Amino acid sequence: MLVLPVHADWQLDPAQSRVQASITQLNGDTPQTHHHQVRNLQGDISSDGTLRLPLKLSQTDVLERFGELPPWIGLLANTTLVTLEAQMPPERLDSLDIGESLVETLTFSVQSDMVNQQESVPLRFTREGLNEIRITHAEPMAMDGRALMANSTVKTVLSLLGYQEIDEHVPVTLNALLVNR
Repeated sequence: MLVLPVHADWQLDPAQSRVQASITQLNGDTPQTHHHQVRNLQGDISSDGTLRLPLKLSQTDVLERFGELPPWIGLLANTTLVTLEAQMPPERLDSLDIGESLVETLTFSVQSDMVNQQESVPLRFTREGLNEIRITHAEPMAMDGRALMANSTVKTVLSLLGYQEIDEHVPVTLNALLVNR
């Protein structure tokens, strides 16, 4: 008889999972920093260790900054813009004791219609309870503002928000909760 190890079914808790980016606008008299969020992060780690994280415009605070929008925007808002994928062996998480942490550098592949790139991100996984693991960044994280403005989709969204020129250093903070369902 073949017995397979049982792994937890780790999923992000959308209510407690978000990313914040601080974008400094350079056009204008003085630089101004604005904070934007991607909240309600949804994703899971499959039994083969694949972490999938689809991102939609509706998860950002971008749309609420525009007030009343036409109904067709709702269709666009719920379309997946990009999916982040990485490998994270679930047995590494399963073996953590409560209060114990591990740092794992995950290589995320960013997949969308126009972008296919990879980015390595050192993350800290801390078991907070029997079925809860907190994910934060293990060292300061930042996105490349030039690369953001080079992506036509991102540039369009940033332009709609009034950004014509942004600082090349865009600090990012991650605070997410994985739960064993």
